[in-house]
Amino acid sequence: MRERAGVFLLSLLVGVGSIYAAQSSGNHSSPLRVTLAQGWNLQSSARVPEQGSAISKNGFNATGWYKTAVPSTVLAALVKNKVYRHPYFGMNLHNIPGDNYPIGANFSNLHMPAGSPFREPWWYRSSFQLPRSFDGKQIWLHFGGINYRAAIWLNGRLIAGPKQVVGMWRTYDFNVTAAARPGQVNSLAVEVSAPHADDLGITWVDWNPAPPDKDMGLWRPVSVTATGPVELRHPQVATRFDLPNLDVAHLTVRAALENATGHRVRGVLKGNIGDVEFREEVELQPHETRDVTFDPSRFPQLNLRHPRLWWPWQWGPQNLYRMTLRFETGGSVSDSREVQFGVREITSKFNAQGYRQFMVNGKPILVLGAGWAPDMMLRFNPKKTEEEIQYVRNMHLNTIRLEGKIVDNNFFNLCDRYGILVLAGWCCCDHWEKWKAWKPEDYTVAADSLRDQLRRIENHPSMLDWLYGSDNPPPARVERMYLKVLAECHWPNPHQSSASAQVTTVTGSTGLKMTGPYNWVPPNYWLLDTKNGGAFGFNTETSPGAAPPPVSSLKRMLPKKDLWPIDSVWNFHAGGGQNSGSFKNLRIFTQALDARYGRASGVEDYAEKSQLMTYEGERAMFEAFRRNKPVATGVIQWMLNNAWPGVIWHLYDYYLRPAGGYFGTKKACEPLHVQYSYDDRSVVVVNSLLRSDPELEVGAAVYNIHLKKEFSKEETVSVGPNSSARVFDVPKLDGLSTTYFLRLTLKDSAGTLESSNFYWLSTKPDVLDWQDTKWYYTPTSSYADFTELKSLPDVRLDVRASTREDGARDVTRVTVRNPSSQLAFFIHLRVNKNEHGPEILPVLWQDNYFELMPGEERELTASYAADALQGATPYVAVDGWNIGRASVAARM
Repeated sequence: MRERAGVFLLSLLVGVGSIYAAQSSGNHSSPLRVTLAQGWNLQSSARVPEQGSAISKNGFNATGWYKTAVPSTVLAALVKNKVYRHPYFGMNLHNIPGDNYPIGANFSNLHMPAGSPFREPWWYRSSFQLPRSFDGKQIWLHFGGINYRAAIWLNGRLIAGPKQVVGMWRTYDFNVTAAARPGQVNSLAVEVSAPHADDLGITWVDWNPAPPDKDMGLWRPVSVTATGPVELRHPQVATRFDLPNLDVAHLTVRAALENATGHRVRGVLKGNIGDVEFREEVELQPHETRDVTFDPSRFPQLNLRHPRLWWPWQWGPQNLYRMTLRFETGGSVSDSREVQFGVREITSKFNAQGYRQFMVNGKPILVLGAGWAPDMMLRFNPKKTEEEIQYVRNMHLNTIRLEGKIVDNNFFNLCDRYGILVLAGWCCCDHWEKWKAWKPEDYTVAADSLRDQLRRIENHPSMLDWLYGSDNPPPARVERMYLKVLAECHWPNPHQSSASAQVTTVTGSTGLKMTGPYNWVPPNYWLLDTKNGGAFGFNTETSPGAAPPPVSSLKRMLPKKDLWPIDSVWNFHAGGGQNSGSFKNLRIFTQALDARYGRASGVEDYAEKSQLMTYEGERAMFEAFRRNKPVATGVIQWMLNNAWPGVIWHLYDYYLRPAGGYFGTKKACEPLHVQYSYDDRSVVVVNSLLRSDPELEVGAAVYNIHLKKEFSKEETVSVGPNSSARVFDVPKLDGLSTTYFLRLTLKDSAGTLESSNFYWLSTKPDVLDWQDTKWYYTPTSSYADFTELKSLPDVRLDVRASTREDGARDVTRVTVRNPSSQLAFFIHLRVNKNEHGPEILPVLWQDNYFELMPGEERELTASYAADALQGATPYVAVDGWNIGRASVAARM
């Protein structure tokens, strides 16, 4: 960035007082808005000799520039323009010209190498018409996010320079009244520079390799609005109850008013929430900004009786209210804002063991969640985001964690609608946690970034918690700075200093832990471990490790020559970050797979056995935390999804293909659930609903590898709301085959099946080497033996299927019967377009990867978007561990 831009900015600000910056608040309901999404051009400054004063004037010749829309990072735009093709396939990302980083390096923690096309700033340029109705108004230019530094020019005038526009997580409002031209064409030019290694940018840590442009660009929306003399900002509604009573909600409403003129302004701030109205007279001095609060003690109408509450999705409806605020002066509306919110209160406390327990409307909730990754190039697709939120609900999870990826507003709106809680905060392992190396500018950027992001998300009822540190808590100076910002913003939810158990001198204990593991551990780990990542307390990030997807996904991400054996191309898709460590390969996972299920003979065999491994791994982890509540208060699977096609840390892959880990999680987290304990062989019923279930019939049966029943027992139990009950133990049995099976059932008083669960177990247990425990996993010294599964006879299933329309979705109903005298194991169903595919994705299956006993029949449904078929005939394909492949039409 050219240094003289900052000098010119200073003189401009002195000479033109009406051009200045302010922090963005969003939620603008004014009809006087122009969204600048289409019609942008993009080019490297290395190819543009002109200055911003010329580039931002009408008539500038942008011939040869790349066309793009905004939001878009530079690399995303170049990919769309086919400058770089298929960057997520194989090693293509590493082969982008100018990328001479070592393989596996996380670019966001390194300086740009010589020759990189992203070493120089890039220009974004747009010309747009402002309506004549803007004339005589205060005109504001809004940026939702710029990464990292920028100089902003409008109609030949510098609006702000790189000393002012700095920070990945900043938002901006600029008063551009003096530069804007209502009723005419305006031209905007923004010169953007990528963050350096010592900037507070975005990092991808060990999740995946970061893009070579470090996500530089205009990554969130740009717009122009017009107001009267006073702009209204930061509308907030906070709820408090007299817990545990929920009959009355005490609402506090806050907003900021800014007088953008050089004279006094008198007016009235009015608000309404449905039929509830409130108002306050205000007089603002020239250029004054004032916070206005409507407290329920002064405005009794804000004490809502019998409100419609917002709940997490398994506990009740996701009721949402809408509040409108408007400032009126001189007989007209100067500005108005509209905000959606939910009436709910989230609190937290320490439980008897000193662990953090979160409460929603006074009810303790066991947090069951996973860590979210947006697309690596920050390409936000509203349809795909909603599909992924639907996956979260379909797996019966209730929370998503955002570590330093405070994504687009649509994400939070969807979480509000679907009843998914959000645990958000800063990221680890980069300059955000290198406090000793912070420059004076970093303190300002960090505080302003926190303030801007809190303002963005504060009204979303889905917000559970904010972590202003990640792996580590900040030092006292930084923590006090963050706490001051939280107080200034009246942040209504809990907050902690980090995701770990580290104690600070300012706020003490977090009540959280992040003690791993992150690599493969056997299913019994979670109940046996009592010192690290086991099922106690709140584990903010943990995982049974790698998650190689089905072979159909592997073929989409890896060249044919690299599909087998596992090589460096696989490893490039296994983390790829600077701090990946042992996550850079699949060694630990593959060693366990080969020892437990038999050495993989090829990529198809490896992928199928991987689904067994991830199914039992994820199921065991979530079941352990569910059994151990209230000592266990939460667990966040690391991770939910991948930012690009990856082979580690996901519950569904980049192509939205749900597989073993997805359905193991879905099984473990079903609201009313029967499960087995790997530590003491107990059978447990878990109820996460806010209602009791009396007279439930629990059944257990043990079979050897040939399906000879060796044990069975039934017992009746009642389980209270939001609790668990141990029913009986499965005894140690003599004479079992090395691999054997346990089947559990749970029926209500009418005999309806509420839950079933099928375990493959071994008389040779997994033995953990506790003495050699590392931060990322505990080694296994001796593995369980499931190799007898290879002896299961082949089974051909009877399959019938049909499809019906259900509003905007199609539903395929599948009936599967096992006509044989053998076990049909790990049955996998897909819905394809026509007989030979491809598979319809995303898809919401009722269940998958399941078993059928001899003569048994199950009916399952799959739901997907009605436009997914695109005129094709749906076919249901069936395969599995010992299942003959088949495909049947599922016509309407």
